[in-house]
Amino acid sequence: MVGVGLIGAGNWGRNLARNFATLPQAELKYICDLSPVIRQTMAGLYPQTSVTDDMHAILSDAEVDAVVVAVEAHLHHRVAKAALEAGKHVYVEKPLTLSSADAQDLIELAQARRLKLMVGHLLEYHPAVDYMKAMVDQGAIGETLYLYFQRVNLGIVRQNENVWWSLAPHDISVACYLFGAEPVSISASGQAYLQNDIEDVVFANLKFADGRMAHIHVSWLDPHKIRKVTLVGEQKMVVFDDMEATEKIRIYDKGAEVRRSVESYVEAITLRNGDILIPRVPPGEPLRIECQHFVGCIVGDTLPRSDGADGLRVVRVLEAGNLSLAQGGEPVSLTAESVAVEMSSG
Repeated sequence: MVGVGLIGAGNWGRNLARNFATLPQAELKYICDLSPVIRQTMAGLYPQTSVTDDMHAILSDAEVDAVVVAVEAHLHHRVAKAALEAGKHVYVEKPLTLSSADAQDLIELAQARRLKLMVGHLLEYHPAVDYMKAMVDQGAIGETLYLYFQRVNLGIVRQNENVWWSLAPHDISVACYLFGAEPVSISASGQAYLQNDIEDVVFANLKFADGRMAHIHVSWLDPHKIRKVTLVGEQKMVVFDDMEATEKIRIYDKGAEVRRSVESYVEAITLRNGDILIPRVPPGEPLRIECQHFVGCIVGDTLPRSDGADGLRVVRVLEAGNLSLAQGGEPVSLTAESVAVEMSSG
């Protein structure tokens, strides 16, 4: 059994508590939160778990093997670092940290202590995204060309972070996961309509070294609730709609082919409209799959799918996108040196 301590049991932390409390290979030993109301609620839900407002009680307990961090994003680095220094495996909710330097610090510390460091990139564990990844890897849609994301809703409006840092980590992680690569540049534009200097809507374009692109639209000021990913390949196109109850994946046998006449040297574009396939996607709650993966990596001593390096990659894209926002949409190169210099000079 893997002894688990949860630090932060608010909106998302309570979902983590529910899952770790019921995993067969885990024992939720502690729940830590500063709110008396939350502590009272957690104590009623999990009477076998110690509920506290002191995270050091968790870090000093030898029976705690792993710490789950679900506090405010600006506290991720400090709390995760304390847990690693205490010799605990660490799971951190997205984003891993608010700077690439802090993310690198956690990676190096975890490596030095031979501990697991995992970030909660939830959609990398979604069965529908796994289905899309398998199609890409097997060449089932031909060469991948581009993809775009829509993650919009009316609320929840954050006050400590803009919509880019709040919502885009999901889509950035999926783009890098499906393409198996990191973008080389990013341009982002947005506006702050509700609060000064806190963007409510952002449109971002990610460019990859091989010419592929990803477009991300995130907003908490929109009349629709949309959670959709569209992946376009040379032969087929795939749409993942997370708002659908059952039919989450649709595969469109559509495409365009450029043909050149040998005699006339004239190029012609032929469009193809085929069938629409709705495949059966294996069921499963992504968060439970993610939590089980973390515990399984500890038990089996394997590398998490969304490890520290994956977390760092997403943070670097977030930093570059934020810099582009500040520069009015100017493209920002995603080399570590250029982002670091631009951020420090700004």
